[in-house]
Amino acid sequence: MAYATQTQAAPLSLLARFAEIREQAIEAYSAWRVYRTTVNELRNLTARDMADLGIHPSQIRAIALDAAYGQAR
Repeated sequence: MAYATQTQAAPLSLLARFAEIREQAIEAYSAWRVYRTTVNELRNLTARDMADLGIHPSQIRAIALDAAYGQAR
């Protein structure tokens, strides 16, 4: 015997939706700031310092993405 059920999530109020968008924007901005700070700090290292850390200049973007978003894109 088969049963069909239909469920709907209650729609968010306009104020709740704006609050959700605001929170998402704050999180995105915070992650972007971590990304930019990491890139800037790594670019300011000398070639010798980067070699000591085992980092090649081509890895800077991937390291910053991992720091900010938890994954290299």
